[in-house]
Amino acid sequence: MEPLPTSCSADRIPDATGLEAFEAAGKAAKDQRVVFIAVEQQGGLLWTVKADALTAPQHTIDRAVYDAVREAVALLIRAREIRPDSFAGPVDFVLHDVDSEGRARELSP
Repeated sequence: MEPLPTSCSADRIPDATGLEAFEAAGKAAKDQRVVFIAVEQQGGLLWTVKADALTAPQHTIDRAVYDAVREAVALLIRAREIRPDSFAGPVDFVLHDVDSEGRARELSP
């Protein structure tokens, strides 16, 4: 499978571990009117990937893209790469228990 084109490379995704870092990343996305995407260490060695399009009010998510993201999340859950309570909603997604920061960054853009 070829990676999708992205406007933000994985190494530029902010680490939003901790309340201050999370709030700063969210504020920066909102101020720039871009989709919020971040990785966050969960304690221990596991990571979470978060994305939220509400910070970019002019951004719309095409139904085909939404369906593809939902299917990808389902495949990751079935492969046990992420926790079963991970989700992809219409404007946001959260992937829990990613096994490394590098993998979280791969999944984030």
